[in-house]
Amino acid sequence: MRLGFAILSGLLPLLCVAAKSKTAGKFEHFHQKFTSNPPIKLDDASYDRLTAAPRDYTVAVLLTALEARFGCQLCRDFQPEWDVVGKSWVRGDKKGDARLLLGTLDFADGRGTFQKLMLQTAPVMMLFPPTTGPHARPDSQAMRYDFTTGSQSAEKVNDWIIRHMPAGPKPSIYRPVNYMRLITITTAILGLVSFFSVAAPYILPVLQNRNLWAAISLITVLLFTSGHMFNHIRKVPYVSGDGKGGISYFAGGFSNQFGLETQIVAAMYGTLSFATIALALKVPRMVDPKKQQIAVFVWGGVVFVMYSFLLSVFRVKNGGYPFHLPPF
Repeated sequence: MRLGFAILSGLLPLLCVAAKSKTAGKFEHFHQKFTSNPPIKLDDASYDRLTAAPRDYTVAVLLTALEARFGCQLCRDFQPEWDVVGKSWVRGDKKGDARLLLGTLDFADGRGTFQKLMLQTAPVMMLFPPTTGPHARPDSQAMRYDFTTGSQSAEKVNDWIIRHMPAGPKPSIYRPVNYMRLITITTAILGLVSFFSVAAPYILPVLQNRNLWAAISLITVLLFTSGHMFNHIRKVPYVSGDGKGGISYFAGGFSNQFGLETQIVAAMYGTLSFATIALALKVPRMVDPKKQQIAVFVWGGVVFVMYSFLLSVFRVKNGGYPFHLPPF
């Protein structure tokens, strides 16, 4: 009995050393793959081996579905950010002092793993803490990253990984310079500068035309004072039935309006504005007195009729308004 206990006591340290060397060898094997092409591309077998206990390292695995037939747009959008995280760790922790490995398991290469984990959606990121060593956790259950918190960036994911790792120096995200984008932006800016330098003699007179800006300002004022933004915010109907088989173009009350009503009001305001401008600027410059007199009566009649129509519309909006102006 004592002899057996002595043999067991002698073999126990050897078994611990063997298990430790096996875990270290597994980390070195995957770390070599990680540094050569980050993150590690996994399949069912390599995923099981990488995440299997015992492990004295941390593993972050992205389970994704990149092929177009799976229709996972978030997977394709997030993959470049995940690659940035992997390359940043290789660049900042070449020796693997932080003992972190990053891997990617595509659905096309790991259907069995997806079925075993009962995953119905992608992407899913899982972080496996160490099970042995000084930083081992009592609860070795994998933690999952929440992809529903808005846009996902490499910096945000990296902060989440670091937050669940032991204390110590960790690399920050490094984004390489996109020279193609820089060249494209520089070329576009130079092209715009060249275009404006050549076209300036033709464009500046148009941009400095007071009549053009007056027309733009007038159209903008009419558009917004007629209730254009109200229609976009409230999603109002264009017209509505009046309950008698007809169409109602104006909604009663000041808190309601129709889309066509906005256009009619804008047209009324535009006509009144144009008639006023004509009476104030165009008519006084007319040389012929008879034509000038006719123009005064015509534009004055337009103002009178349109203002009468405007008052009638106002009475529809406010049923208690007592005044009106013929003919409406």
